[in-house]
Amino acid sequence: MKNRFAALVVAGLLVLLGAPGAAAAQCEFVLGFAAIRTHITLSEGQDRVGACLQNERFDPVTGEATQKTAAGLLTWRKADNWTAFSDGLRTWVYSPYGLQARPAGDLLDWERIAQLNQNARNFSYQVGRAGGSINYASIGGPLTFNLAMAKDSSSSDVLDYLFEGLTETSWLTNQVQPALAESWTRSDDGLTWTFNLRRNVRWHDGQPFTARDVDFTFNRIIYNDDFRASSRDAFTFRFLDQASGRWREARMRVAVIDEHTVRFDLPVPFAPFLRSMGTAIYPRHILDRYVEDGTFPQAWDVETDPAEVIGTGPFTIERYDPDEQLVLRRNPDYWLRDAAGNSLPYLDSIHIAYVPDLEAELELFLSGQIDVHGVLGEEYAELKPRAEDGNFAIYRRGPTFGSTFLTFNMNPGRDPDTGQPYVEPQVLGWFTNPGFRRAAAHSIDRDAIIDQVLHGFGTPQWSSVSPSAGDFHNPDVPRYEHDPTRAGQILDGLGWLDTDGDGIREDSAGNQIAFKLVTNSGNSVRERVAAIISQGLGEIGIRADVQLIEFDDLVGRLTNTYDWQATVIGFGGGSDPYSGITLWHSSANLHLWHPNQPQPATDWEAQIDDLYVRASQELDHAERVALYHRAQAIAAENLPVIYTANSTRIAAVRNGFGNTTSTLYGLFDTRYIYHLAS
Repeated sequence: MKNRFAALVVAGLLVLLGAPGAAAAQCEFVLGFAAIRTHITLSEGQDRVGACLQNERFDPVTGEATQKTAAGLLTWRKADNWTAFSDGLRTWVYSPYGLQARPAGDLLDWERIAQLNQNARNFSYQVGRAGGSINYASIGGPLTFNLAMAKDSSSSDVLDYLFEGLTETSWLTNQVQPALAESWTRSDDGLTWTFNLRRNVRWHDGQPFTARDVDFTFNRIIYNDDFRASSRDAFTFRFLDQASGRWREARMRVAVIDEHTVRFDLPVPFAPFLRSMGTAIYPRHILDRYVEDGTFPQAWDVETDPAEVIGTGPFTIERYDPDEQLVLRRNPDYWLRDAAGNSLPYLDSIHIAYVPDLEAELELFLSGQIDVHGVLGEEYAELKPRAEDGNFAIYRRGPTFGSTFLTFNMNPGRDPDTGQPYVEPQVLGWFTNPGFRRAAAHSIDRDAIIDQVLHGFGTPQWSSVSPSAGDFHNPDVPRYEHDPTRAGQILDGLGWLDTDGDGIREDSAGNQIAFKLVTNSGNSVRERVAAIISQGLGEIGIRADVQLIEFDDLVGRLTNTYDWQATVIGFGGGSDPYSGITLWHSSANLHLWHPNQPQPATDWEAQIDDLYVRASQELDHAERVALYHRAQAIAAENLPVIYTANSTRIAAVRNGFGNTTSTLYGLFDTRYIYHLAS
């Protein structure tokens, strides 16, 4: 930060508005010697805030001044780019987000984000002690042990303990840092990257990790045309061919220089390249035979002996009992050391218990059987007063990066086995009509979702990028407030009316507008969100019958059989919007509403494709922000997905672990946490 004193000596102009009919009092006060002016309007009235303020005290260390007013004392604080005013009853905060009233006893979202970032700046690792375990619970177990083919978080969440990339992203700062590569260099044009690999890394079976494993991962798995690896889209580079004016796709070249050096030659600049190099590296000596005989997609399924699943990561799978538990065991030969030279991780094991629903997970936490619990809004009031006696702490970490949304199947294709369309023609006609999607968006009562499902711990979500992503988030996209009247008017304009008085509209061909709305059972948040959406649609004359199915069945329908009509589902996000390209690019497998398009089916999808591609190649941050802002606006205008609410991330963690702190990106690095007492 700039000189602290200079940053805090600020002149401000307060315009205090009186009660209706009263003349506004204008005051100017100066703290220190700077001539910086801040214009602030407080609409609380002279009787509340007082007239012209007299400066009583200024502390140049804290930046706090106390003003004497007719109503008492008003405290003023300036820190970085925000200012807070309080009269002891209410606090107003002025920032780049405008003037906002802070919730009683709480922080505004952006204030919490600033606090979390400060936690990260204050944190430093302590040398820990070896031993012990950490215990979790999860609704669903892994669907595969083959991370390269995984399409679900229940699998990747487990396998991330076993596999690593050349880089990793810090849970403290969100900055890219070395992992399996200890260093790298790049050419001036950003097209050639050379990675120097660590020499002390071994696979779990003792074999050395080399550049040939990196070459195998990219050239034989990710770029293998016989199957589609889950990370393929992230390494498919798209660019505009100047000669033809058409978009082209290209792959990077990966070459082994020597046993510990790899070179990547990119066809175009790629802004998130270093971050994307966190993709997992796989063992050539284990998996090459499966690639050769054409069985790689079936390799390492959940029936595999866990001892055969070989990575370089800090843990191995000791045992997996489906629907019961999974146990991860410390890798004794892991390459990372702490500041004292001790081998990491400190923990001996990680235990994951599988439960039928979130309520069962809470029971395990309250009984002391698990150490970490993702707190639902409805649980907060119950858990908060029990924290001290229960020996745990509750951390609030701002808006989630992920999302919960409604989307419709707009896939015009046909089942290759039966020849039948994935979606009945009349249903496809509804879903592809933008007026229908706008009406559906207006039918969703997001306040009810926040109050009844999130219990106040959330905000309406309008954009595809979370506010936690900082300036990448576009707060000015089109919004569709809950307005059943407006929704009805849109449907009336389409000629879709309830002609027989049964409460359900018919389309212009006389088809009743009714469909199935599917989500996964056991996830009470999605179940209740789906119920509220169904109710809202019903109020505007559209029948959406909620159907609950197992999560693996849902994943299969969304990504393989395409046997679904509408769904409530979630998508993980990140601090860089490029992580969403697998959802937003029309050629991607997770472009749920119409995946794997050879060419964009609509003009707006072509525009989003273009913006995501250009943003991935733009090295100027401000330009990247502008491109992603436009993509978010187009998505909100066309509504292929309809967002509901950003929940507040809340976690309860058992006390007694060292090297933890609450940041925007995590609570700890599992490799470094340890038990404070034996």
